[in-house]
Amino acid sequence: MEFKRMRRSERKISESEAIAVLNRATHGVMAVSGDGGYPYAVPVSFVFSAGKIYIHSAAEGHKIDAIKRDGRVSFCVVDEDGVIPEKYTTAYRSAIVFGRARIIENEDEKAAAMELLSLKYYPGGDAEERRMKISAAMKRLAVIEITAEHISGKSSLPPGERRV
Repeated sequence: MEFKRMRRSERKISESEAIAVLNRATHGVMAVSGDGGYPYAVPVSFVFSAGKIYIHSAAEGHKIDAIKRDGRVSFCVVDEDGVIPEKYTTAYRSAIVFGRARIIENEDEKAAAMELLSLKYYPGGDAEERRMKISAAMKRLAVIEITAEHISGKSSLPPGERRV
């Protein structure tokens, strides 16, 4: 599929910069084709690794049902967002991923994705304790893998500038 060109191309950041935004962000919003044709967008914790996004989830629910019906998703993160009241604008940096989602069925793949998630959100934790907690949770959770097909990013900030 060919993805639309960004309208405000002067704000486009490189794919590597967009990946850096993905790596810095602590949460994202995944959008799926929900029930009755309504879009369903849900905030999630995630990790980005090697062109894939991993999300943990309850084993049942709206997003799981939607992905089983249609794996096409979009995923958005914002890692900079500051209001500049006197200029009636915001300073922002964001990334959007379009891709295909699947529910990981293989237990080894699922455990590896959970390890990546654990390392992101608790990097100093004990490795053995982490493995025990992941093992204990495996039966009651699902892991979603999004394979990126298109990554883009946009910023109103000069390259390298951070506002937050």
